[in-house]
Amino acid sequence: MLQLKDKRKGVEGLSRPFKEMLMEDELEDGAQIVYYGRPALCVPYIMVKSYEIRNLPVQQVFVPLLDEAKAKVIKFVPDVGMQVSEETTDVHPQVVVLMGGLTMPDVHISAEVALNHVSKYKPKIVGACYMSELFDAKWPDVIPFDLLVDGIIDPVYVWRKAD
Repeated sequence: MLQLKDKRKGVEGLSRPFKEMLMEDELEDGAQIVYYGRPALCVPYIMVKSYEIRNLPVQQVFVPLLDEAKAKVIKFVPDVGMQVSEETTDVHPQVVVLMGGLTMPDVHISAEVALNHVSKYKPKIVGACYMSELFDAKWPDVIPFDLLVDGIIDPVYVWRKAD
């Protein structure tokens, strides 16, 4: 059962709780963190999270949807930031991050399917979403998240040059 523990703001609020959890867990050097998410849509958000922990001695991996055959290593690129590389890798996560994009109706992945898929690793399970996607899809009712960070982007201000 999840319990609200904190309310933060901005980009740091989205990524710092994740780093804090990993630091508390004292991961082994080389531990693998695997982000499962929707291609394109989730990747920028994963890069923000992965950048926050770029100095930890872990391997970070992006898996499109749940297709581990397409697992790609996330690497730091100087003067750019974190990027999904072409390098593939086997998946053996100590921590998994389930992104909210997995809940979108056209993706066709249920919470039960996602939990069954990642449970074989016995990992810590983190949820990362925006606008309560994981809550709206009722994933916390099924998945025993160790941490869930929900970024609310509301309102969004749009400014344009006046006519």
